[in-house]
Amino acid sequence: MPDFSAIDLQAIENLRALNPGDNDEFLREITGIFLEDTPIRLAELDQSLIAGDVSKFTRAAHSIKGSSSNLGATGLRAAAEKLEHQARTQGLGNVTGLVAQVKAEFSRAQAELSTLVGR
Repeated sequence: MPDFSAIDLQAIENLRALNPGDNDEFLREITGIFLEDTPIRLAELDQSLIAGDVSKFTRAAHSIKGSSSNLGATGLRAAAEKLEHQARTQGLGNVTGLVAQVKAEFSRAQAELSTLVGR
């Protein structure tokens, strides 16, 4: 059995419980949106970091935090929360390592979610 350390399986079960008997159709839809939207938010992080746009940067980090929380991507949620907090309180001067951590956590979550929903 695969190791699902990046995804809280209880969150997945909670999503499945919202539409029981739909053969995971709802879960696949929600996961698909997450897997399509998050790379856009990651690109926004990069673009707003280059532009020095703290507001856009923190919105992108906040969006990643929320969507990852909904899908139980706990490592990604924690990394995005830390990134959002640092950008809000200290600006963008020292966030490069945290951005890399968010991207790495997304890769882990992406792989596990794809396995879970058969994408």
